[in-house]
Amino acid sequence: MAKSNQESAKKRSSRTSVALQRAVRAAQAAEETRGRDVLVLDMRKLTTLFDYFILATGTSRRQLHAMSEQIDQVLQTEMGDRRIGLEGYEESRWIVMDYGDVVVHLFDEETRSYYALEELWTQAKRVPWQRVLARLGSAEKAAQ
Repeated sequence: MAKSNQESAKKRSSRTSVALQRAVRAAQAAEETRGRDVLVLDMRKLTTLFDYFILATGTSRRQLHAMSEQIDQVLQTEMGDRRIGLEGYEESRWIVMDYGDVVVHLFDEETRSYYALEELWTQAKRVPWQRVLARLGSAEKAAQ
């Protein structure tokens, strides 16, 4: 029985690690396409529906589209992930991309301010995603 619990904990830890990698790569892709105020929120203790939120602000419809397309490209190419849901792409004031355990929110400035998700989810821990990304990069180099 103890072995089964250990295996279960190991699987959960592995899934969480993959979700975190997915979240920080999505945040990086948003920033690389000039997204502003990019945040990663750890939602694991607040909901069972998903593990991480990524929030980013764009300055135009074109930029929001570029961010969403870049995130899709990076997650599909590097991690083999496919988006399972997309909302708001046509309106382009708030695009929501669902990857199961990671949900990406791309806003224009006015919409982000109006809905203020980071205020709504103030109990969520902010993930220092640039540091996590650097740590992941160092681990990959060491493994080579």
